[in-house]
Amino acid sequence: MSTVEKAQELRRLHSDPELLVVVNVWDAITATTVANTPGTTALATASHGIAAARGYPDGEVIPRDEMIAEVGLIARQTELPVTADLEGGYGDPGGTIARAIDVGIVGANLEDQLKPLSESVRAVEAAVAAAEKAGVPFALNARTDAWVRGGDRDPQVVLDDAIERGRAYLEAGATNVFVPGKLDEDTIRALVAALGERTVNVIGVPGMPSTSRLAELGVARCSFGPWSQNVALTALARLAEDAYAGGGLPEGTRKLN
Repeated sequence: MSTVEKAQELRRLHSDPELLVVVNVWDAITATTVANTPGTTALATASHGIAAARGYPDGEVIPRDEMIAEVGLIARQTELPVTADLEGGYGDPGGTIARAIDVGIVGANLEDQLKPLSESVRAVEAAVAAAEKAGVPFALNARTDAWVRGGDRDPQVVLDDAIERGRAYLEAGATNVFVPGKLDEDTIRALVAALGERTVNVIGVPGMPSTSRLAELGVARCSFGPWSQNVALTALARLAEDAYAGGGLPEGTRKLN
């Protein structure tokens, strides 16, 4: 598929009645492994995972050039559409989205980091304008950090903030609104009711509803952020522990590379 066709497909997957499940990847081999897994329809990168794999902490510490190079490498591993986690846009949301499109990315997370709403809306508008200029129907996943940076604020205040921000981002041209955090069913229902079915994206963290339940609640997409990398690292740590204790490779290990 062309870049435009991949972008169209990614947007369709977000609006489709079936929940879009994306298992986040962080390099070429994880991209290939997940892309070759039956049931995979799209790939998503994880900024935390990419940064950690390259020796950086999370939070836009990795240079933008390195992040763009890495998501481009991932996009080249597959014919599936790839959406990239581009944090807050590295100080230049429009330019960052333009560069991501140039390397084959057709969707992105753009986080607000709980900056003032007007500033966050301008970032979304810049990202949307960059995609329009490139002629790509980009799937912009506007992320609000209302929960992850909410601190000890009253839960109702956090919910109201997330809804206000989500509506503003959708009006500014975002395709979806990403609300990461450990959300219960009532909160998810409220978000979906306020922002629209197949509009809200969430992250799978311990204690979240299952993907089948998220689909029933009207969620558009579930990703796993750094948790997919933690699953892989847990398996690696267990191999080391077992080997040091006199064991070896666990039963059922597959040769995937």
